[in-house]
Amino acid sequence: MRKTVFTFIVLLLPFFACAQKVQNTNKKTNVVFILADDCTHWDIGCYGSIDSKTPNIDKLAQQGIQFNRCYQAAPMCSPTRQNIYTGLYPVKTGAYPNHSRVYDGTKSIVHYLKPLGYRVALAGKKHFGPRESFPFETIESKKELDFDKIEDFFAEVKNNDTPFALMICSRQPHTPWDKGDPDMYNPKSITLPPYYIDTKEIREVFCKYLAEINYLDQQVGKTMNLLNKYGLSENTLLIFASEQGNSLPFAKYTCYEAGVKSALIARLPGVIKPGITSDAIVEYNDLLPTYIDLAGGEKVENLDGTSLIPLFKQEKNKVKDFAFSLQTTRGVNSGSDHFGIRSVVGEKFRYVWNLTPEAEFRNGTISGTHKSPWYNSWLEEATKSERAKQIVHNYRYRPEEELYDISKDKYCLNNLAEDPEFKSIKKELRSKLLEWMEECGDKGQQTEMEAFYHMPKYESKLKKQEKK
Repeated sequence: MRKTVFTFIVLLLPFFACAQKVQNTNKKTNVVFILADDCTHWDIGCYGSIDSKTPNIDKLAQQGIQFNRCYQAAPMCSPTRQNIYTGLYPVKTGAYPNHSRVYDGTKSIVHYLKPLGYRVALAGKKHFGPRESFPFETIESKKELDFDKIEDFFAEVKNNDTPFALMICSRQPHTPWDKGDPDMYNPKSITLPPYYIDTKEIREVFCKYLAEINYLDQQVGKTMNLLNKYGLSENTLLIFASEQGNSLPFAKYTCYEAGVKSALIARLPGVIKPGITSDAIVEYNDLLPTYIDLAGGEKVENLDGTSLIPLFKQEKNKVKDFAFSLQTTRGVNSGSDHFGIRSVVGEKFRYVWNLTPEAEFRNGTISGTHKSPWYNSWLEEATKSERAKQIVHNYRYRPEEELYDISKDKYCLNNLAEDPEFKSIKKELRSKLLEWMEECGDKGQQTEMEAFYHMPKYESKLKKQEKK
């Protein structure tokens, strides 16, 4: 009898193994998304920096896919984050100025993944609203990311075998640059972008910025270590994104490559081959459709993005031909009363349309009573050098149209907009940009002037004035 039972069990072993394999295959994939704050993509090691120290981010790129042409819809924190979580372009949701909020009733990642059985949580920086549109389970911390609490979250979902999507939102390398060790970098030998005025002050502050990127890299490393510790790495899509560019000139608040082009790295063992790269144009609003696709949800037709799963699997090498961006300076601290920018990028060229070229471009870094010391050093240098004078002018005043061959000019230094040779290219890109604006309900300067109505700080005051 015992022999018969033993034989029966042996015969059933392959069935149990097969059933276990099917169960594992059907298990929902987790998502961990790490978002930096004000980090220019090429200031990361695997994106070309020879000065930056980012061993963990570089390692992640070696383990997955590195996108070389990821773009965001706006080079500011609040519009970017709300774009990521809603999968919708900023003007469509109303969240196109900084410090803004989406229209009531707008759905986010929580509304799409929670019904599929996911815990959807966020640790770190929020910068969105209203709460009803972003009902994340929050992993609270006073200021910095609390990795003890993040570890508790991983331990709990592991113990309960619950699928999850966790947004880990760093505050680095946003100013003030007071994290990390600037002494790791030699201000005399670091390489500055060619659009900087080379002063002692900018070199010193750039070292502080690089130190913050290293601090960010350590946060990425801690996340990877925790996923390994709890056996979650193999079944988790891990994504790192650098957000918009830094707050130094020609990056954040601009629609140049330094402002709206982002690092994007993804790792998913068994799906994404390690160490591959992609030159496909992708956008931040492609992330939400990717998560829904990965979770087994139905395609949501009204989202603006496209699932990146075919690119992950290398089934496709392209999902779109253009990426679009806008900048609304109205409402930025010490910013211009209005300085709207719209832009489109294609395979080789970036077209930029400055809606009010007669206006001066300003922000808190270069305007008001708290101008940065490094910018004062630029202004002083501009009194001595024609080149420095031109750089200061170019940052504060822009022509109506700009066109750059980014395949040769990633820093957007050589404006081709008035060159007859590129007239047809400019015309095509402008046409695509206008089509996108119409689709979004973007009325250009009128939309710019209505920005305050989308910012809680100003909205209530405006409505009170209207009632009088």
